[in-house]
Amino acid sequence: MNPKSGLCAGLLFFLVTPVFAEVYRNVDSYGNVTYSDEPSEGSETVEVKPVTTITLPKPEVVQETDKLREEVQREGAAYESVSFAYPDNNQAFHSGSGDVQFEVRSTPGLQPGHKYEVTLDGQPVGQSSSGSIIVNNVFRGTHEARAHIVDENGVQVKTGSPITFTVHRPSALN
Repeated sequence: MNPKSGLCAGLLFFLVTPVFAEVYRNVDSYGNVTYSDEPSEGSETVEVKPVTTITLPKPEVVQETDKLREEVQREGAAYESVSFAYPDNNQAFHSGSGDVQFEVRSTPGLQPGHKYEVTLDGQPVGQSSSGSIIVNNVFRGTHEARAHIVDENGVQVKTGSPITFTVHRPSALN
């Protein structure tokens, strides 16, 4: 290997190797905590874990294809409806533990690979192929729930009308 190649390889290795800087934690006599990249008397080394970063694609690159839209419409068209059998819309009930059992039904029944999904206040809380989903520790108050049918890829192909219900729980102060 000639000297130029060795020098280039060494520089390349140095540039590719990640830089690890030490972080030091120091507590002064008043209890104030400071962090620094330089050691001081009484400081201790802190292990800093690497930061995970994710680079998202640009919005113009992530566009739903016509083929995917057609497939979702075709799968969703196979169902006339999806709705809650329980709880009823505007129902209020007591639940000491905050557990709420949802019963979902569709016309016709689920196709192979499809599942019912329940969202509570806009967030998915469970999926089931049987139609029975229990959500634990629902906070007291009024909530909105929606029933969906999702395919094997988790894509919502049919969505039902939302329902509102109220959970009464014992006071946290008692």
